[in-house]
Amino acid sequence: MDIPLVVLSAVFLLIMVRQIGPVRLQIWQIMLGVAIVILATGSISPSDAVKAIDLDVMLFLFGMFVVGQALEESGYLAHVSYRIFRRARTRDTLVLVIVFGAGLTSAILMNDTLAIIGTPVVLLLARKHGMRPAILLLSLAFAVTIGSVASPIGNPQNLLIAVHGGIPQPFLTFLRWLFLPTLINLGITFVVLKRLYPDDFHTAALAHSQEPIRNHDLAVLSRISLFSVLILIAFKIVAGVVGKGDVLLLPHIALGAALPILVGSPRRWGILRRIDWQTLTFFAAMFVVMESVWRTGFFQEVLTEMQVNVLSTGTILAVSVLLSQLISNVPLVALFQPLMLHAGAGTPELMALAAGSTIAGNLFILGAASNVIIIQNAETRTGATLGFLEFARAGVPLTILNVIVYWVCLRFL
Repeated sequence: MDIPLVVLSAVFLLIMVRQIGPVRLQIWQIMLGVAIVILATGSISPSDAVKAIDLDVMLFLFGMFVVGQALEESGYLAHVSYRIFRRARTRDTLVLVIVFGAGLTSAILMNDTLAIIGTPVVLLLARKHGMRPAILLLSLAFAVTIGSVASPIGNPQNLLIAVHGGIPQPFLTFLRWLFLPTLINLGITFVVLKRLYPDDFHTAALAHSQEPIRNHDLAVLSRISLFSVLILIAFKIVAGVVGKGDVLLLPHIALGAALPILVGSPRRWGILRRIDWQTLTFFAAMFVVMESVWRTGFFQEVLTEMQVNVLSTGTILAVSVLLSQLISNVPLVALFQPLMLHAGAGTPELMALAAGSTIAGNLFILGAASNVIIIQNAETRTGATLGFLEFARAGVPLTILNVIVYWVCLRFL
């Protein structure tokens, strides 16, 4: 039996249990441990392991972690959050604002960016309003996953589809096919959460209080960094429309936004020490594990032997959701998209691939990188977390409903 497949099974088991005897394991420790096992058993060479690590993703996360840490330390993030959420008078309204606000924004800023910036915000809101962090963390996780479906820059797999799928006017194409079902699914997210967690919702008025700016100099730099992200993303969108989308890459955006803080703040070394290195470790280890699994050829053979109809919308959605749990959504798209294009797939089929590979993140924790970012960030900051079964309790029915909505809209609208 292939060692990478065995350790992949171990990853899922350990993330479900999260404990060995008295030792409580974090997700990054589990992934790092299995990556070390894979290297130690020779399933992948050290040089190939290094090559497997996606430097673009690592640099993007690093830059955004720097911005997110500065926003929180300065107090500017809490200050802005008050201005956004002060009109939410009840818990129902608060969750609605998080779901639709984070969801729609993730289509522009990318879901991983919203996961990084949004986690300290929802933790603050949970603390201030006496709410369980879990309900707001779930709201954020589901929202950024669903919202990112509707844009070619909402997540890395959509970008891959837009670049290599030959889609004309990708921004308009994604909006045309996926915006309406995405809005519907954001509404369904609120309904599912309220039905599953009725005790976390009530109509009592919330009392909002404004948080003070703790460090004005750092707040100014943080604001510059935040606006830099928005300006650089707007530039990238325009560049993509005119066919020059490769002029500015995502790592350039994140590092460019982090530059004012790293250059201008005397607190730069403290900020660097306190960014979420655990999540960066998780991603580096995950790339090694997934590359070793990919090299077994197991899943490629399964698809071939099953004679999957790669032009069926329902099949594309089902395969994308299920296989993304095992080899992650970006490798899934890298594997599946060429098969679809070779078979003559058009825009509807590619939109189904984008929807399925993205909403796969709502099924289980490992289905989306943004889930891991949110959970790791929460555990690092406050010890709050989401267990595998608690996530799946809401994620499984929500994903089924998501698939149905996207299938209906892609087939009949």
